[in-house]
Amino acid sequence: MGDASTDEGVGAAVTLGLLAAWAVHDLEELATVPGWLRRNVPELRRRFPLVPEPVWRRAERTDPAEFTAAVWVMGTVVAAAAVAGRLSGGRSGFYRSALTGFGLHGLVHMAQAVAVRGCTPGSVTSPLLVGHSRARSRTGRKHSEASSSTR
Repeated sequence: MGDASTDEGVGAAVTLGLLAAWAVHDLEELATVPGWLRRNVPELRRRFPLVPEPVWRRAERTDPAEFTAAVWVMGTVVAAAAVAGRLSGGRSGFYRSALTGFGLHGLVHMAQAVAVRGCTPGSVTSPLLVGHSRARSRTGRKHSEASSSTR
């Protein structure tokens, strides 16, 4: 009962699944971003000449420690959203907004992979993000509608 959907809302496996999906995705990003940028910025600069030069310079100077810190900051936000989702049975606006943002983040990664015609950091696990976001959004919506109709 504790991890399954209930009349009170969705369970821990669903809401805390946001944090698990984020962790898998961001481990991929941590493992791939610095090296991928070093290898690919010169080619991207050539293929996309309309992108302003400061963007390329910033990408080339991405500090792995700074990137890791940013991932941990986002992890704190995602963890808070997952807990808010758990405490509210998936009804928290914060949780639902994070879930939507997470799915959109995955779509951006997928669009980047299409734009460069290859694998980009985060694109391998992006279907997990989009799938989790869509499935959980539908599950939460069903429970919200059910609880609204019983009032």
